[in-house]
Amino acid sequence: MAEGFLYGIGFIIALCLALAVTPLVIKLAYAIGAIDKPNHRKVHTRIMPRMGGLGIYAAFVGGYFAIKPFLPEGLLRSYDTNLINGLLVGGTIIVLIGALDDRFELSAKVKLLGQIIAACVVVIGFDIKIDLLNIPFGEAMQPVASWISIPLTILWIVGVTNAINLIDGLDGLAAGVSAIAIGTIAVMAAIMGFAPVILLSTILLGGVIGFLAYNFHPAKIFMGDTGSLFLGFSLATLSMIGFKQVTIVSFVTPLLIIGVPLSDTFFAIVRRWVNKRPIFAPDKGHLHHCLRELGFSHRRTVLIIYGIAAFFGACAIFQSTIVQSSAANWVTFVVILVMVFVLQIGAELIGIVDKTRRPLLNFLQRILMRAEEQRSK
Repeated sequence: MAEGFLYGIGFIIALCLALAVTPLVIKLAYAIGAIDKPNHRKVHTRIMPRMGGLGIYAAFVGGYFAIKPFLPEGLLRSYDTNLINGLLVGGTIIVLIGALDDRFELSAKVKLLGQIIAACVVVIGFDIKIDLLNIPFGEAMQPVASWISIPLTILWIVGVTNAINLIDGLDGLAAGVSAIAIGTIAVMAAIMGFAPVILLSTILLGGVIGFLAYNFHPAKIFMGDTGSLFLGFSLATLSMIGFKQVTIVSFVTPLLIIGVPLSDTFFAIVRRWVNKRPIFAPDKGHLHHCLRELGFSHRRTVLIIYGIAAFFGACAIFQSTIVQSSAANWVTFVVILVMVFVLQIGAELIGIVDKTRRPLLNFLQRILMRAEEQRSK
């Protein structure tokens, strides 16, 4: 059976499982009290069931084991098997932590501890870690010592896991952004010929799209921490291919894949630091909140952020396919500078850090005013 056909079957199975299981999860959430009540910080105005991530998780696990017996012999190497097992075991731990939080609202410290345990399972238990880095302007992949690679990989997994959780503020937002990132990973894995990641990505993508049928505005269920933590954990694990597998992939590529949640997390930290608030204190200053304040509807806000996520994904694919040449690193450098410039301008325009502080825009305005004065003389 052709590999591409298997990937398609896995996608369809996961899609159908998500469509079938999610209504059952809705009933379960109401039955056990895993509900989300409206408050001053939230957008929804009625009680909503959460824990919808169970539907995504069930679709992913079910889809994988449904096609596993049909995988060609020799398709998976020992490293590939470790990657899959690490994602399954660590993902199960993450889902349990998320489900408990959706029902009992665990403290931030308990959730963080659970995420670290899940990350350690992947890194130490299954030996999945960042071993090589392609440093910009370096001549080759550089090995990373274990004492650096282990904490670096754990930090990466925990950071990305929480980044997805932070953007889960509107119907379909976290699921859609995650789907775009997963699709980006699948395309990159196909370009690289990395079969295990293509397999996992297509199955996971099917589960997310099936769940979106119930989660897009107006949502019938929220994914809750069960879903956002699982998707973040899965993206963190799968995106590490950008650190290790192909020499033409630079260090920045995995960052581009999940550019929206990471940039929103970065600006949230800066915003809370500038305003002298606790780093982990929730607020209404995230990207989706700012766009809503500018007058965009719920759906249009989500679609705008989808577009931003797709732009990041396209940049990641472009970055990963740049031919190896003396100019390749310079292209990377220019792309990074342009994206940082655009992100800063966008952040100041929508006020994601501070509504009144616009240093770069003010600087550009002064330059334009001086240029205008010079022309008028």
